[in-house]
Amino acid sequence: MEEINTEWLPHLSNEIVANAHGNLLDAYVVALEGWRRGLTLKWHAKDHEKFKDMSTWFVDRPGQLFSLSSNEKTHYFFRTRGDKVTNEAVEIGKDKDKTKLALKQAGVPVPEGKQFSAEIKNETIMEYASDIGYPVVVKPTDGSFGRGVISNITSQNELDYSLTYVRSELNYPDIILEKYIPGDEYRLYVVESQVVGAIHRIPAHVVGDGVNSIKSLINSKNSDRSLNPRLISCPITLSKETLEFIEKKGYTADAVPPKSETVFLSDKSNISLGGDPVDVLDEIPEAIKNVAVRAIQAVKGLNHGAVDLIRHTSHSSEEIGVVLELNPTAQLGGILFPIKGDSRDVPAAIIDYYFPETKMDAMQKPPVYFDLQEVLEPIANNNAVSTQVKSLEKVSYYAQRYKVSGAVHKLSYHHWMKTKALSLSLIGYIAKLDDDNIEVVVAGPDKETLTQFKTHLMEPNQHAEVIGVEEEVWEEPLKIGFEIQGERKSILQELNNKDNDLLEIKKAQKVWEKKYQNMIGSYSWQITRPLRALGGVVKRIKGNIHT
Repeated sequence: MEEINTEWLPHLSNEIVANAHGNLLDAYVVALEGWRRGLTLKWHAKDHEKFKDMSTWFVDRPGQLFSLSSNEKTHYFFRTRGDKVTNEAVEIGKDKDKTKLALKQAGVPVPEGKQFSAEIKNETIMEYASDIGYPVVVKPTDGSFGRGVISNITSQNELDYSLTYVRSELNYPDIILEKYIPGDEYRLYVVESQVVGAIHRIPAHVVGDGVNSIKSLINSKNSDRSLNPRLISCPITLSKETLEFIEKKGYTADAVPPKSETVFLSDKSNISLGGDPVDVLDEIPEAIKNVAVRAIQAVKGLNHGAVDLIRHTSHSSEEIGVVLELNPTAQLGGILFPIKGDSRDVPAAIIDYYFPETKMDAMQKPPVYFDLQEVLEPIANNNAVSTQVKSLEKVSYYAQRYKVSGAVHKLSYHHWMKTKALSLSLIGYIAKLDDDNIEVVVAGPDKETLTQFKTHLMEPNQHAEVIGVEEEVWEEPLKIGFEIQGERKSILQELNNKDNDLLEIKKAQKVWEKKYQNMIGSYSWQITRPLRALGGVVKRIKGNIHT
């Protein structure tokens, strides 16, 4: 079994990004970085006027457009791309032919190749392939995430089949044909003239254990990938393409590979297709980093973005990197959550570039976050075109955990504590413990406020009987706001208890009325009236709980 990394940047833990997968993850981590530094964060609907001048394709849901503001300035972002990247640069990055031309003019190595429109016949494309020589690669001009890319095509018959498949079956009539470059694929993220993240993208694969089939090994690996905030949305699938690929290698899905044997399931390194992101920032040669920086600088107005390249194996002594693609709106998940190696804080580098006056050490970042789905709800429901996240009063936060023992389970007591916490501008939560006590975790901008809150916990209270309070420093992340965990369950439980009490009262009342049905006057009245009165109290309590 492969060793899988499950520890990443502590201020971007799995818990913090749990509700932000896919494209939402990229926007969230950049927005969160700016917000934690004290910048004002607003999320915007896709038709917000400030984004009309930004190239923002594929905005199909809220959570991808946001702005960050200081007292002096505001910058607007689409996912990981800010407004310092020009529309002209985005247009070049979107068009593979324009990208290649810009790179060539800057002397950046690119694969030999040519773009062909839908009108060009397959025969003409195959003639060009013969001119540049096999093996070649076919890819759609407007494809993404590796869709429709077929690499290492070694013959005319194979190319004929590939062109028919891509242009007709997949409906990508406009294609690019390039010379195939052998080597390892990398993605480097560049901000101005510095490479701040680099991953080796390894095609989907499994490692045999001599016991389990390829299908079982894939299921096991997908289980591990589900623990990764980036890879959870990118499982390895046994698609038709995958089955055909392993069949060429002499395998079936039910085959059992020998122990320690690596079985590749694809020749595409895309993370979205099951590839593995492995951090290589500290190992990758400076020559490769320089190629990436030159590639970004080759496009005017592309001040930060990702560079996808191949480290050419036939030029290993010179460490030549051949650039495949530029991505102005790159995903950061693979760099933030590598399957092996260290996480790299690219969001911090992006915010440093836009708001250099807010630079801070990673240790200074407050371990607080906000629930993205809650913030986006007004936009998703078409009730607002913008929403603002409550700003942090101070950048630094102190947190304590209090274990409160005694008769402390009433919701009325929990709500009383919540009111006290909010009056002191504290965030945190209350939760029941298995030992019938509760824990109260609070955080605030100074220690004195936490001490004041503890004093409230020790006060006599009509809603609870507190026997003791134990405290310790809390170092885990906290969500802004104040939550009574399990509140809904507690309300339902109380309702259930009251319903049961009422049922017992009614049963007892019938027993007494039947037993003393021959009794008259004051006896009957004295027995039944208190029972009925108690039933009325229960009904009123139930009504209050519903309210």
